[in-house]
Amino acid sequence: MTFEEVYRQEWGQVVATLIRLTGDWELAEECAQEAFAAALERWPRDGVPRKPGAWLTTTARNRAIDWLRREAVGAAKLKEVAAMSDEPEPAYDVPDDRLRLMFTCCHPALAMEARVALTLRTLAGLSTAEIARAFLVPEATMSKRLTRAKQKIQYAGIPYRVPPAHLLPERTPAVLAVLYLLFNEGYSDVVRSNLSGEAIRLARLLVQLMPDEPEACGLLALMLLHDARRDTRLSADGVLVTLDEQDRTRWDHVQITEGVELLEATLARGAPGPYQVQAAIAACHATARTAADTDWPQIAALYGQLKQTPVIALNRAVAIGMADGPAVGLRLLEQLAAGPLTGYHLLPATRADFLRRLGRYSEAATAYREARELASTEAERRYLTRRLQEVSQ
Repeated sequence: MTFEEVYRQEWGQVVATLIRLTGDWELAEECAQEAFAAALERWPRDGVPRKPGAWLTTTARNRAIDWLRREAVGAAKLKEVAAMSDEPEPAYDVPDDRLRLMFTCCHPALAMEARVALTLRTLAGLSTAEIARAFLVPEATMSKRLTRAKQKIQYAGIPYRVPPAHLLPERTPAVLAVLYLLFNEGYSDVVRSNLSGEAIRLARLLVQLMPDEPEACGLLALMLLHDARRDTRLSADGVLVTLDEQDRTRWDHVQITEGVELLEATLARGAPGPYQVQAAIAACHATARTAADTDWPQIAALYGQLKQTPVIALNRAVAIGMADGPAVGLRLLEQLAAGPLTGYHLLPATRADFLRRLGRYSEAATAYREARELASTEAERRYLTRRLQEVSQ
C-alpha cells in the first residue's frame, strides 16, 4: 500500500477520533497532519508498521496531548485524551467506519454546502482548492466557509457523534452529495481513481442500509453507468478521449446492465429525484450503440427536469446544441458566459467545440487556448492541445 493510499484510507478516521476526544476541529486536523508528516519521514527508513492506522492515531493523539499540556487547558481534558484505548466501539446502525463518519459530519445544524465541504475536507482529505473547484468558487471563499463551519460547531457545542437510526434520513442528502463529489473527483483524474471506487463501495453500502431510499439507488446507478466507461476515457498516450470517440465495445456492459436495472427498479417507485434523472441521462449514453444513436432530444428534456445550476445549464446547452445544431447551443452558451462558470474550463471548451463544428476555426482556436489554460488535468490539456492543432492548420 502506497503512502497516498494510506493517507486516503486513514485520514478521516484519525481526524474523526481526535475531534471526538478533543472537540476541536482545527487541533484535530493539525495533529493529524503532523502524524502523517512523521510517517512520511520515518516509514521509508523504519518500514510501514503492521497497523498503519493505529500508528497514525497514536502519534496524532500524542501530539494533541503535548498541545493540551502546553496550553494548560485542564486536567480533565488531558485525562480524557490520554485515556484513549483500544476498547471496541459500540454497535452502530451504520456498519462501515467511513460511512458512519460521513453521517456524523453531515450535521443538520450546518448549511448543506458547509456539511458537504467539511466532510470532504475532514474525511476524504480533499484539499481546500479541490473542494472549491467542485463548488465553482474561489479557494479563498471556500477556506472562509470551512472556517465558519468549524467555528459554528465549536461555539454551538454541536456534538460529534454518530446519529441514531431514526435521524439518518435527515442527513442522507448531504451524504449523497459527498459521495457524488468524491466520485467526480476520482473520475475526473485517473491518477486518483481510487476515490471513485471508494465512492461506489460506500454507495453500495448505503443502498443496503437504506434500500427504500430511491435517491441512494439512483446515485449508485449513476456512478455505475459513468464508471463503466472508465477504461476508454484515455488513449494509450494519455490524451482524454471524448464520449463520441470512445470504443464502446470496451465499455463494461455487465456494469451498464446492473446500473440500468437498478435505475429501472428505483424509477418504478414514483417521481424521480435529481440523481435518478442524472442516472437516466447516463443510461441514454451508455445504451446507445453508436454516438450517432444517442437520443440527444431525450437527454435535453431530462436536463430540463433538473434544477438549473450553472453546470446543469451548461450540460443542457450541450445537449440542445447536439440535438438542434451548434448555432443554437452557442446562443445558449452566451447566456452563461458572464455567470458563475467564469474560470470553469468546460465553458470555453464547449464553446470551442461548437465554433469548430460551425467552421469558425479562428474563434475556436482562441476558445481552445482559454480552456487549456484553465484545465486541471494533463489528459484534458493534451486533448485541448490536439483540438487546437486541428483548427490551427
